[in-house]
Amino acid sequence: MTERKTKRSIITIDEEKCNGCGLCATACAEGAIEIRQGKARLVSDSYCDGLGACLDECPQNAIRIVEREAESFDAAAVEKHLSRKPTAGPPLCPGSLARTLFREDWSTVPHTPEEGRQPSLLGNWPVQITLVSPQAPYLKGAPLVIAADCTAFAYRDFHRSFLPGKILLIGCPKLDDGTYYLDKLTEMFTVNQPVSGEVVYMEVPCCGGLVKLVEEARRRSGITFPLTLTKIGINGGIIKREVIQSAESRVQGSKPQPQEALK
Repeated sequence: MTERKTKRSIITIDEEKCNGCGLCATACAEGAIEIRQGKARLVSDSYCDGLGACLDECPQNAIRIVEREAESFDAAAVEKHLSRKPTAGPPLCPGSLARTLFREDWSTVPHTPEEGRQPSLLGNWPVQITLVSPQAPYLKGAPLVIAADCTAFAYRDFHRSFLPGKILLIGCPKLDDGTYYLDKLTEMFTVNQPVSGEVVYMEVPCCGGLVKLVEEARRRSGITFPLTLTKIGINGGIIKREVIQSAESRVQGSKPQPQEALK
């Protein structure tokens, strides 16, 4: 039987304004909002109580309360809905709001260890793959650096060597959910069509999983951007750099000295 609709207060979401940050979904205790394909969506009219707890959390002013024909709020349906929601999976975080950061010009800053004179070259936030929305504006047509978590600690000049003019994504192929990463990276590549990518990974065997995830995501997306694979040694040097022009071809690149990072 079709649920009877009445005119009542309920939220509406402007998809053009929504950047997929997920803050509204976190604020909704009834689970009425979910992030799907990088946008906030109202799951069901019957889950929304129309009180608007999500409104103040939206940094884009993409949510408002309207009066329209809708199914009545159903507390029992909400309880059942929440009981079905998976307890595992990536949590949403207020810090996941997409931001493009100011990039300092390294040429004007002396590269010396004194007085904290090495400014950050990070150009985007967040950087963790789990938290980055596929709709983040900084991803569109961007050159990407997809790095294993440990690389920035092992390679001393990570910022200066890899980040200028690039967008950074980080993750751990061993400790994080590889299936989730594969789906998300595939969506990122499909939606944003990056101009290039570089996978920076450690020499330890488990870290090679990041290379496989990125290569498979690129294959699934059908966007064959040039991909560079850079292997970092646990001693702090670049062991190997390899360039893949297409999904089928590999071109051996330069072979840096093992101690390149320590010069």
